[in-house]
Amino acid sequence: MVKGFSLACIILMVLVGCSDTRYYFTEGRVYGTTYHVSYESARDYDVEIRSEMERVNSSLSMFNPKSVIARWNREETDTVDSLVLKLWTKAWEVYTLTDGAFDITVAPLVNAWGFGLEGKQQPTSRELDSLRALVGMSKVTLKDNRLIKSLEGIQIDASSIAKGLGVDLVAEFFDSHGINNYMIEIGGEIRLKGESNKGRPWHIGIDKPIEDSTAMNRELQAVLEMTEGALATSGNYRRYYIVDGKKYAHTINPKTGYPVQRDIIGASVYAPTCMEADAYATSFMVLGFVEAKKLVQSLPGLEACLIYLDDQGKENVWMSDGIKKRVLK
Repeated sequence: MVKGFSLACIILMVLVGCSDTRYYFTEGRVYGTTYHVSYESARDYDVEIRSEMERVNSSLSMFNPKSVIARWNREETDTVDSLVLKLWTKAWEVYTLTDGAFDITVAPLVNAWGFGLEGKQQPTSRELDSLRALVGMSKVTLKDNRLIKSLEGIQIDASSIAKGLGVDLVAEFFDSHGINNYMIEIGGEIRLKGESNKGRPWHIGIDKPIEDSTAMNRELQAVLEMTEGALATSGNYRRYYIVDGKKYAHTINPKTGYPVQRDIIGASVYAPTCMEADAYATSFMVLGFVEAKKLVQSLPGLEACLIYLDDQGKENVWMSDGIKKRVLK
């Protein structure tokens, strides 16, 4: 009896110990920005979280000369890895649905304007016309695990979607390990599930588009209550430079070759994955308010908060029904 009782106690202690979870918090720097991760777990996954994020740097970073994309851009190979294929597949879907407003082959133009590997510069219209001939995802063919260029000089800039992929990789890791409560944020791009350590839905802020290249000043347009999905924001109010009194924003219109000068000044997009939210937020800056609103209303699972200027230059806010339902009262 004593031995049986002792064995039962040991089994009970093991079971209780296995279910003993708490919230972990980790933060740091990656992709040239900061990250913050909160999750409920029975153990610390700090090393694994960082490892998932670094997969993006080794595969998709233009700034890592050894990455798959950097080598592809230099025409050293047309063979790509699974992460590039995953990103390309989603990018192609958004490219098609936005009629080319989202295009990751915009790299030659991004570099020309000084937002890529080169410093600040002002390309001429003739230079831009020449570079535009190298832009267009339709000029690249996906065959098995190869991306084949139709023209030498075509390059990929994955910055408008890769950060979202990095968030998704951590989320997929959590899901595969049975973690049901988490929030992952990298440079303002977020994916979450379940509830926070306060025992309630996650509270996620949407920034007001205040011009501040330092990102030190922040005011909130709204706060959302969320238990699943992703939120990404794009705007031309932080990453820009000014030359001779003229502002040059980092989002480049792949069709015109110039930094976008549309009516949307901030686009926050909700989607099932952060990669999708990231890509659509960028494309909405190119499309403008009218077309972006139409697209949101036509695509199931996509929601948005669009901050835009009307014909009189007055700031307006439009929220889709799905966003309105999530606004914290």
